[in-house]
Amino acid sequence: MEKEYYTKSKVIKFLLIGITVLFLFIMLGMPLILIFTEAFRKGKEAYIAAITDPNTLAAVKLTLIASGVAVVLNTIFGTITAFAVTKFEFPGRNFLITLIDLPFAISPVIAGLIYVLTFGRGGLFYDFLFNNDIKIIFALPGIVLATIFVTFPFVSREIIPLMIAQGSEEEEAAASMGANIWTIFTRITLPNIKWGLLYGIVLCSARAIGEFGAVSVVSGHIRGETNTLPLHVEILYNEYQFSASFAVSSLLVFIAIIILILRNIIEWKVKKEVR
Repeated sequence: MEKEYYTKSKVIKFLLIGITVLFLFIMLGMPLILIFTEAFRKGKEAYIAAITDPNTLAAVKLTLIASGVAVVLNTIFGTITAFAVTKFEFPGRNFLITLIDLPFAISPVIAGLIYVLTFGRGGLFYDFLFNNDIKIIFALPGIVLATIFVTFPFVSREIIPLMIAQGSEEEEAAASMGANIWTIFTRITLPNIKWGLLYGIVLCSARAIGEFGAVSVVSGHIRGETNTLPLHVEILYNEYQFSASFAVSSLLVFIAIIILILRNIIEWKVKKEVR
């Protein structure tokens, strides 16, 4: 009976593994292979020309700047928000936690439209911005704002459960001994959430670099000025420059691989510390 159960379990095990591998190959492996196949279809010279094109380099620069600023600000304000909602009791606390999840529920396109209606022509602050020669929509600030909106939950949502599990006894003990809030955070809270915080930063970075919908609405698609990498890929594809579009797409794949490596390193460090 035990042998029969073991045999059935073994068959089910390999069946499930086989289904998983097949599904991942079809959904992920095959598209990645096709990306690189198409990228090098016209040869290495064409590939290098596509990724070193001035418009591509401008898109890379803009993507790194916008995502970098968004990640830094989301890390700062996400950590502050997580600390506030987990360590203090105040009216509207649950509502604030709900607001943190709002970007998950709202389409990125709608998020972009929100900023257009707020800062664009005829928007709430348009007259003030126009009179002071401040440009947000169709410029870097709008792209950064849209990226911040769609990626805000990733840092805070990653560390809120850790802070809740940590409790507040240690912080309260330190406060009773005269420690200020900065000392409490840096000496007690931060060491307990550091890996979760880094994991949230990695996820936030991945989402920021690949953001398309919200950025598409606020960017204006100005080639060489307000096109991020995903937008540049779309433009090349729409112009039937397929090899060039896949070549630029491969840059996003390389960035994703680097991010995945960082994520795995963080997970390995966490498992090592737990052991």
